[in-house]
Amino acid sequence: MTKVLLVDDEGPFVDALSRRLAKREMDVVGALSGPEALQKLQEDHRIEVVILDVKMPGMDGIQTLKAIKAEHPLVEVIMLTGHATVETAIDGMKLGALDYLMKPCDIDVLVAKVQEAASKKRKHEDKIAEARAQSIALRRGD
Repeated sequence: MTKVLLVDDEGPFVDALSRRLAKREMDVVGALSGPEALQKLQEDHRIEVVILDVKMPGMDGIQTLKAIKAEHPLVEVIMLTGHATVETAIDGMKLGALDYLMKPCDIDVLVAKVQEAASKKRKHEDKIAEARAQSIALRRGD
């Protein structure tokens, strides 16, 4: 089951989208701000994908993305944006976001993006584990 962190300053949106994703067999945790999202990522290392709103008061989506990528580089991020912030979402992709979707987004498209992101993260983790195993084998002289 894919573990998802949904970050948006609008509580009703987080609640509604969390329920819709849970019906599609995703384990969803919500956060209402960038700092809260970072705290949840520290507490739960099973989170694979972050769905991140671009426009939030205080620490916005771009600042949150930078912090996520600095602390948790393998966690994949999908940006959610309104019409006025498409440029910002594109900037987010330059900073490491996997993709961006326009609000309101089609749930099936979002689910497909989340699955793609989780798959990408798992492949990266597998490659790292394989490289570590090879490194250990080389040191042992296997």
